[in-house]
Amino acid sequence: MYGALWRVLPGPWWLRLLVVLVLLAAVLFALVEWVFPLVNEIVPAPDVTVEEQ
Repeated sequence: MYGALWRVLPGPWWLRLLVVLVLLAAVLFALVEWVFPLVNEIVPAPDVTVEEQ
């Protein structure tokens, strides 16, 4: 899959690397902004209590 993506991208290797990094940043941004908050509403984190001794 990654090889096919690399071959489809135009330009020299440094431009391909730049495009891949920008795409990766866009995917991570979308996950943090929209996907993770939706998942957090569906599957809330359990309450954790720490007892003092």
